[in-house]
Amino acid sequence: MNQEDTTSQSHVSLDNLVEQMVQSYLADGQMHHLNATFLPSRERIIQIIELTRRLLFPGFFDSAQLTTETVRFHVGDLLIQLRTLLNEQIHQALRYGAKVQGNVSEASDHQAAKLTTIFLQRLPEVRRMLATDIRAAFEGDPAAQSTDETIFCYPGIDAIFIHRVAHELWILDIPLLPRMMGEYAHNETGIDLHPGATVGESFFIDHGTGVVIGETCTLGKSVKIYQGVTLGALSTKGGQAWRGSKRHPTIDDNVTIYGGAIILGDITIGKNTTIGGSVFVTRSIPANHTVTMKGQELEIHERRKRKSKKGLEADSLLDFQI
Repeated sequence: MNQEDTTSQSHVSLDNLVEQMVQSYLADGQMHHLNATFLPSRERIIQIIELTRRLLFPGFFDSAQLTTETVRFHVGDLLIQLRTLLNEQIHQALRYGAKVQGNVSEASDHQAAKLTTIFLQRLPEVRRMLATDIRAAFEGDPAAQSTDETIFCYPGIDAIFIHRVAHELWILDIPLLPRMMGEYAHNETGIDLHPGATVGESFFIDHGTGVVIGETCTLGKSVKIYQGVTLGALSTKGGQAWRGSKRHPTIDDNVTIYGGAIILGDITIGKNTTIGGSVFVTRSIPANHTVTMKGQELEIHERRKRKSKKGLEADSLLDFQI
């Protein structure tokens, strides 16, 4: 077979593949948005997150040094960029939401601008809440050398920052954008914190990997959660019939939940309660209680030496191999 024949077959194969892909698009409308002009942009959403990060943490994530003389110009510039991007993406999201609900009326520029303004006006309060989270992380972890370290290095702080931003958009009933932000945080940190969850101040997620907090969770003040904790719903076999109902736990003030604990359903964990590691909880717990597992005991044995076949001393308990 000469090179010309090989090239010809390659073109035919590519043409067939293109046709198969296009036909698959047309056959299943769930997985494409051809001809759509109203989808939000994931890239723009990430830009919004990063602009907001620079606005709420001045001097931490900027390429140039900020001073008290330049900070006002810097903040003004960031707000202009953020307002422009956010207004555009909110408008797109509103149009998307109207289309999904079968509403033929277009979302107005005025509506998007109004929601953008409301969101921007909430940023000082978001920043105040984040300051309490940072203080909680520093005071709650003796490994932290400074609050700067918690801002730069702690995935829990990163996830909480994005959550507090996304939650403001959630309570404004803006479609899709909050979930896109929440999933960006999930991808970056390993923490799955739904933007619908209501989180009080001084919230600390230590380590963070594998934490799941569901949509209708409510967390009070000074809650501390370790890695692998699930605050989830019981079986939702009814699917969409459960939408809008309270399905997840309420965690009151000053509760600590240790690693691997699973707490499910519309229950309440009372104030000042500690939930031990790896427990499974499906009923409410009163205030001022400690919950631990019973019946699982560790056996600790002294390691004894024995003679091997070669006359050398060896441990009597073999190491596990995986």
